[in-house]
Amino acid sequence: MNTDITHILPADFSPSSRVWIYQSNRPFGEREAEEIEEQLHQFAMQWNSHGVPVKGWGRLLFDQVIVLMADETESEVSGCSTDSSVRIIKSIERQYSVNLFDRLLLGFLVKEKLQLLPMAQVGYALEKGYISKDTLYLNNTVQTKSELENHWLIPLKESWLMQKLGQTA
Repeated sequence: MNTDITHILPADFSPSSRVWIYQSNRPFGEREAEEIEEQLHQFAMQWNSHGVPVKGWGRLLFDQVIVLMADETESEVSGCSTDSSVRIIKSIERQYSVNLFDRLLLGFLVKEKLQLLPMAQVGYALEKGYISKDTLYLNNTVQTKSELENHWLIPLKESWLMQKLGQTA
């Protein structure tokens, strides 16, 4: 699995572009993924903030993670435009019977696949060797394009989660 996402991200977006990440509780099939990619493209093309076009971008990564990005160098994303992005995500949720808002379901790259673990089971998975401190963790708390590029896919030992688990690197 190629974890280098920098070539996928829009090169002409500011490093400070805002990012929103929505992780599905299951992978999307090939046809679903194509449909979702089209919906995200259409949404980004018509995304507005108070009637002003938002320079937006959306993509499905790893067949399971939706990333929305807005470059606010020309127009800021308002509450209403953020609400419209949440509406498209909720629409995808309903359409494909998935959960995209479960923040307690954490993503790890295990054996070349995205695997999800409930937060309550991460310590057990670490203890039993299902994951290690070097396992790549999807840090979905990133908020900018720069953070997405540099701090999204990180070894578990470098994440906030290790401190929460009372572990040290």
